[in-house]
Amino acid sequence: MGVVLSLKKAEQIQLDQARLLVLDRKLGRDGADTVIGRASRELSARMTRCDRLWEAGDMIGLRKCARSMIAIADQAGMTNLARVAQDVTEAADQRDLVALAATLSRLRRVGESSLRAVWRARGAMV
Repeated sequence: MGVVLSLKKAEQIQLDQARLLVLDRKLGRDGADTVIGRASRELSARMTRCDRLWEAGDMIGLRKCARSMIAIADQAGMTNLARVAQDVTEAADQRDLVALAATLSRLRRVGESSLRAVWRARGAMV
């Protein structure tokens, strides 16, 4: 009998701590938490929307949705997520369905990890 291996895909998530500190200085702790909370909810909703657009075969909508995530993720200090959203946008532009499927999967992994990481970082900044 053969051996079945399961690979766990994990990536190192990097947050832009300087960006988070700038938000704190400009908006105060509560204001920064509000912005990050809004950004987190919006990014989560857009990740789900990207999945649905992929399933529906709507490449134009998928590209727009991924593209819109870049600035939001960047504003909240989620640089990895912004970079992967850019990769999804480029794969959609090239109509490379294999690359698009792979980068969408990565978008979900990095997105979920980034959302958890930003709130852990916020707790550590208290």
